[in-house]
Amino acid sequence: MADKSAYLKVENLTKKFGDFTALLNISLEVFEGEFVCFLGPSGCGKTTLLRAIAGLDIQTFGRIEQAGRDISGLPPSERDFGIVFQSYALFPNLTVNRNVAYGLENRKTPKPEIEAKVTELLQLVGLPEQGGKYPAQLSGGQQQRVALARALATSPGLLLLDEPLSALDAKVRARLRHEIKDLQLKLGVTTIMVTHDQEEALTMADRIVVMNEGVIEQIGSPEDIYSRPESPFVADFVGTMNFLPGTAAAKGRVKLDGIGLVTNGGNDDGGAGPGEAITICIRPEDVVTRGVTKDTDNAVPAVVDTLEFLGSFYRISLHTQGPARTGFRADFSINLMRDLNISEGRDVVVSFPADLIRVYGEAFIHNDETA
Repeated sequence: MADKSAYLKVENLTKKFGDFTALLNISLEVFEGEFVCFLGPSGCGKTTLLRAIAGLDIQTFGRIEQAGRDISGLPPSERDFGIVFQSYALFPNLTVNRNVAYGLENRKTPKPEIEAKVTELLQLVGLPEQGGKYPAQLSGGQQQRVALARALATSPGLLLLDEPLSALDAKVRARLRHEIKDLQLKLGVTTIMVTHDQEEALTMADRIVVMNEGVIEQIGSPEDIYSRPESPFVADFVGTMNFLPGTAAAKGRVKLDGIGLVTNGGNDDGGAGPGEAITICIRPEDVVTRGVTKDTDNAVPAVVDTLEFLGSFYRISLHTQGPARTGFRADFSINLMRDLNISEGRDVVVSFPADLIRVYGEAFIHNDETA
């Protein structure tokens, strides 16, 4: 996004509620036309940050700039945004047409322009025949489309989405996220979406802002966040990860249950000195066994403990054959399982590809005993 100008700038933003600090020194830029997701667990501060940008919860300290204008202290009515909430927040006593037209009517827009805009937006969100109905007559997915159309009616420079899909069932949610992303691309509106759903963030965002306990852990593309997590928290929160206790050996070399491994995933030793405790991370889908022998680079002799059938693949629980019997998981395709006749109790040799290993210079306690 380097070739685009920063449309929204947040600088050193802090938000306190009494003695509780919800946000601490948050700084980030959102570029024009970009789709950014604030991702993190409940209570991490992502919704508080969105509300500060909207002026719904004014920050305690810090500055917010939109399109070159300082909006830090402005009320919501003087900021240029449309917002969609998880709860739809439609007016139950107004028809779909009137809900979508609400912001335009408040701006005293001429009636013919309002009618044309409402017709256009309902067409865009796939509800051209629903204008005369009331919200209670629509499904949850349809109500959220109306809320989206209402947010876009005034042609805002910034679209804010506060967990807009979390109240919907899985199939509707999957369909709507594609529709929202397609609509955002078509309109080119700068968009920020809050979500705790990593799949939503990975599939919709140009960039993801991962938050934890009021601070930003990492900002990056979905590929960066998933493949190159910068902290154990990001590695743990996004996707499935093996967290394995080990020790640093030398630059680019670590030991796992006595087995030497070469690493070049970008943080080769986690900054730890030889013999110091580290955490070795690798995703289950990155563990390799086809064509692997004890002479393969980063070969790890292991024993299969359990098999979990997950439809298109098996998730295998294994442990190393050294004294620590370190447990880890691997995802193997059905074809591989059949071809190699993998079964519980069998000895196998797997490999941890050097460029797919992440190393953190700290012992990270993960609450999943199989990891």
